[in-house]
Amino acid sequence: MNERELVLDALLAITRDGEYSHIVLKNMLDLYQYLDKQKRAFITRVVNGTLERQIEIDYIISRFSSVKIQKMKPVIRTILRFGVYQLKYMDSVPDSAVCNEAVKLAEKRGFRGLKGFVNGVLRNVSRNLDHISYPGKEDPVSYLSVKESLPEWLVKLWLESYDVETIEKMGEAFLMPEALTVRFDPGKITRDALILRLAKEGVEARKIPGVPCGLYLSGIDYLGALPSFQEGLFQVQDISSMQVALLADPKKGDQVLDVCAAPGGKALHMAELLQGTGHVEARDLSGQKVELIRENIARSGLTNIEAVCHDATLPDPDWKEKADILIADLPCSGLGVLGRKPDLKLRMTPGSAEELAGLQRRILGVVKDYVKPGGKLLYSTCTIHKKENEENARWFVEQFPEYTLIQEEQRLPGRDVGDGFYIAMFRKE
Repeated sequence: MNERELVLDALLAITRDGEYSHIVLKNMLDLYQYLDKQKRAFITRVVNGTLERQIEIDYIISRFSSVKIQKMKPVIRTILRFGVYQLKYMDSVPDSAVCNEAVKLAEKRGFRGLKGFVNGVLRNVSRNLDHISYPGKEDPVSYLSVKESLPEWLVKLWLESYDVETIEKMGEAFLMPEALTVRFDPGKITRDALILRLAKEGVEARKIPGVPCGLYLSGIDYLGALPSFQEGLFQVQDISSMQVALLADPKKGDQVLDVCAAPGGKALHMAELLQGTGHVEARDLSGQKVELIRENIARSGLTNIEAVCHDATLPDPDWKEKADILIADLPCSGLGVLGRKPDLKLRMTPGSAEELAGLQRRILGVVKDYVKPGGKLLYSTCTIHKKENEENARWFVEQFPEYTLIQEEQRLPGRDVGDGFYIAMFRKE
């Protein structure tokens, strides 16, 4: 199969079959490692770009198609979507090639009778791209939804807390290409030594201002093939996520429990900061997720951390008042990581975000018992949703007065570096 067929299959798996974009892409690129770097980069860019811009793309298609988007066959709809993405956002691909390849793909997938439709829509879009009328700022919901490719329900939700300019900056940040951020242990290798090592492996590494344990990486084809990654010299972790362990500031000998740890970034960071002392237990719900944590522990070489399978909603009397630090980075709507997981905005609903806020409260009501008097509980999410963040923090201190909120932070893309992220630190009296 050529790269456009792989793009089609990946997008169908995500938008039609409900699979997660980061998993689909990882599995596909693992399977097709023999493809050259340029083709693998094309697949990644077109899949992610089409998902990121899908709401705007559908708006454009609707201007040139007599058939409504949702009435189209999934294969045809998907071919049109990534065709429009290439026409609007990839100058390196000639418009004629985009149209011709889309027609060939429609025929190859059994839709010979719709070749003319595909050709007509894409050529019409190509001729008129510079003349499309977009919603204006007088209608902020439609304006932000189409311009930044955000669902209208999400724009309305954010307008309750932020102004149009802030949401616009967030939307633009989500649509910007993201460098890979990694965390390293300065006690294991210095920043300059790691930058030099990565350069020898063909990877460009840049310092992150204000984050001495982090680097931006670019020029990577396949992360798993890098010897420095295999040797555990760094872990993939977003800048915002790194703040949890830095804020927790563990002391040597501390007992740490991370109740929803996969893939293990925060737990591993805590173990590093403990400098070989104390102990970190990294838990998660499924055996598959726990195995992923174990793989990362094995690669890191750390010995003061273990992974355990446990459901965070179920009480564990063995941990009652034993944790100096408890990390509750809980399941959330993920509205802060739309730049890395663009399909989330297409699958999340207001109802599912509400349900997650309830699940977070259930878990907090259980894990609060594990913290020692004088210990810390860090609650974090990778979302921008007051019900899951600030409102849950207020609820927690009202319900459990033995806890005091001592610090909280909502990080916003476009204003702060890194993912959209919320952290609240509580101390148990």
